This record gives sequence, structure tokens and C-alpha cells, in this order.
Amino acid sequence: MSDQTFKILLLIARPAAGKSEVINYLKHTPVEDRVKRFHIGAFSEIDDFPMLWAWFEEDALLEKMGHPRLHTDSEGYFSETYLWDLLVERLCLEYQKRQRDGLDETVIIEFSRGAEHGGYARAFAHLSDEVLARLAILYIDVPWEESLRKNRARFNPKRPDSILEHGLPDSKLEKLYRKTDWDQLTQGNPEKLPIKGFEVPYAVFENGDDVTTAQGAALGERLESTLNTLWQRYLS
Repeated sequence: MSDQTFKILLLIARPAAGKSEVINYLKHTPVEDRVKRFHIGAFSEIDDFPMLWAWFEEDALLEKMGHPRLHTDSEGYFSETYLWDLLVERLCLEYQKRQRDGLDETVIIEFSRGAEHGGYARAFAHLSDEVLARLAILYIDVPWEESLRKNRARFNPKRPDSILEHGLPDSKLEKLYRKTDWDQLTQGNPEKLPIKGFEVPYAVFENGDDVTTAQGAALGERLESTLNTLWQRYLS
């Protein structure tokens, strides 16, 4: 199966752009169809959201106990910019641990980065060589206004820790994610990104019209087309 499927797929976008919806769609597609249509068979996920949410919860508990917060201030912003880098290092460490067990699967890594905290350029600089050598990038492109709309729509205050139902206040979303450096990174590099000496293939999934929410045929068709383009670049 491994010669027909991506080894590592990095799924990136603004918050609420459709990353988790794409993964949910893949989960509900039979394995044989996933391999044939999307070049993804058995897969597992590594998402930085549970990691950073654990930091929020720990800081709230520490504050309640009368101790200093470790990661964030009282408004929920990271106390140090390098903590964004630590999340990427953690993602790579998690991949390393999974490789130790010798599983024949695609690993989907997921995160968002805005220009305010260094953007994708800074994040990519912390990807390990082990990850970069096996990596393909799928960027889901939505305008800022769409990210804002879907962030509001998906938020469930009863489940703020949920992958599919978490959200950010408008002001925090704007500060952290309104500006991105994706267009700057890809300018002059239409198929592959130079990262630390590696040429990493990428493709863009256009989701300004929101085909991901309905989880229907339109999502499958566009995902198939985009991932087939990415697969050809992955092989070259």
C-alpha cells in the first residue's frame, strides 16, 4: 500500500477553513476508495490543537491553585513566541514515535499559522529532516472572511476542546490569523517549496465556496482532483 499512498500529508490553512472536515470525510471513505481516489489508505492524525488546548487547561488549573501560568497569559495568548515553534517540534516528535512502531500508514499532520506569530516560514523551519523527506503539503485556501464566518458557525461553548467544534473569539482570530505568509512563500514556486534543502511538493485546495461543510460529492470530487495533482508532484 505504501507505494500508492502519501507517507506524510501536511494539512494547513486558516482556522475553520475545512481541515478537520476533510479529515472527517476521509475517515468515512472506505480504505480501497481512499487509496484509489486520494492516495491515502490507513491513516492516523497528529494535530497541534489538543497539545495547545492542554496548555490552556494546565494554565487555568495552575492559576486556580495560586501558581504562575506556564504557557499563556490571562487572555490566552502564548507568553513566548517560541512556544509556537515547540508545537511543531512536538508534532515531529510524535511522528518519530509512530515510525518507531513501523506502521504502514499515511500520517496526516494538521496545524494553522498566521503571520503574527511567524507564519508558515517559521513553522516549516522547525520540521525535522525525517518529516521533510516524506512530506507533501495540502493547503486549503479560504479568504479571511470565510475563516471568520465558519469559526463563528462551528463554535460550541459546551465543547471548546472539540476538534470539530472549537473556536476563537473574533478579536483573537483576527490578531493571530487574518494575515498569512502563504502567498509569499509560494510566489515563484508553483509546485514545490524549498524548505531546509528539501523540495516539498504542495497543492492548493480552493474552498472559498465551502464544499467541505456538506461532506458531499463536491468535496470528494475536488479533493480527488487536488490530491491527484499533488500525487504527481510527490512522485516527480
